Amino acid sequence: MTDQPAPITYASSGVDVEAGDRAVELMKAHIEATHTPAVMGGVGGFAGLYDASALKALPRPLLATSTDGVGTKVAIAQAMDVHDTIGFDLVGMVVDDIVVMGAEPLFMTDYIATGKVEPARIAAVVSGIAKACAEAGTALVGGETAEHPGLLAEDEYDVAGAATGVVDASAVLGPERVRAGDVVIGMASSGIHSNGYSLVRRVVSSAGWGYEREVPEFGRTLGEELLEPTRLYTTPCLDLVKALNGDPAQGELPADLPVRGFSHVTGGGLAANLARVLPAGLMATVERSTWSWPAVFSVVAELGRVPQADLERTLNLGVGMVAVVAPEKAVEALTQLSASGQTAWVMGEVTEYSPEDVAGAGEDFVQGAKGVDGGGVLLTGAYAS
Repeated sequence: MTDQPAPITYASSGVDVEAGDRAVELMKAHIEATHTPAVMGGVGGFAGLYDASALKALPRPLLATSTDGVGTKVAIAQAMDVHDTIGFDLVGMVVDDIVVMGAEPLFMTDYIATGKVEPARIAAVVSGIAKACAEAGTALVGGETAEHPGLLAEDEYDVAGAATGVVDASAVLGPERVRAGDVVIGMASSGIHSNGYSLVRRVVSSAGWGYEREVPEFGRTLGEELLEPTRLYTTPCLDLVKALNGDPAQGELPADLPVRGFSHVTGGGLAANLARVLPAGLMATVERSTWSWPAVFSVVAELGRVPQADLERTLNLGVGMVAVVAPEKAVEALTQLSASGQTAWVMGEVTEYSPEDVAGAGEDFVQGAKGVDGGGVLLTGAYAS
């Protein structure tokens, strides 16, 4: 009698269901800590439920949604075996895209794909997601961890998330609210955030630097600097909107809202993202001299001899969020943002323009980005040293 091959099971195919269950048990407390009374049911259901009764207080509630990941920053987290900060990055990339429209992010779900479920590692990622959700006032109502043996290496993973928020129709922010004369206010980033890491990793690799290298300019290792979590702007921006624009649940808003809109500076850099929230025919002139680069950007630039234009198209260069505000409210906006713990400053102004006004500007002028044929952004001068 010939020997028969061993039976093929799900476990022998590389999927450990029990490890997934252990991961859920480890992350359950982190998830539940983000739940408000509006979250119905517990962890483990097929779908999350959220009580939307409070939305009835808004005259015309609109739902806003966004989804994103953190890009190749996960490769650095995996190399350093530090995973909780990646979860924080994920939330920042998702919820602050919703805030740009003036919407409050209500709840979020996440998705983690990995070559092999290592419960403690998955729980660390989710703990970061939950911590950031708690800071943003956003409930983590569900998620999925998928084991993909043969597609990803055992220690590899990727993360994605999606969030849903709400804004009243009378309070939606965007290009249609922006006027000539409006002031552009920058808010400092905490570092590179979660965009441009393909460039950064290439620079580091070409220089032969390891993530454990102590860098005097950072006062810590290269890896620690590169894993600095994305700053969350959710609460400061929403507080600014309520303070200056008012709350539609408390009464009718004025037609001309002083906070016109926000721009979340992610992939594409400052100019390309700011141009997306400006209407055709208007241009924001941004003075580079109003801020200096944090050390990490200077080190990357020098180490890789990266052209300034390429840096500006790829990295946030120290500006993580931008607000466009009516000029008569600029000082009040700066005071409010400072009270919320933000480093904020006036970096430019919105004006009307014609093609002749930007002739010869070259790469300093950006108009039309990510499918939006809107206004333009002109970067002028040199960065402060």
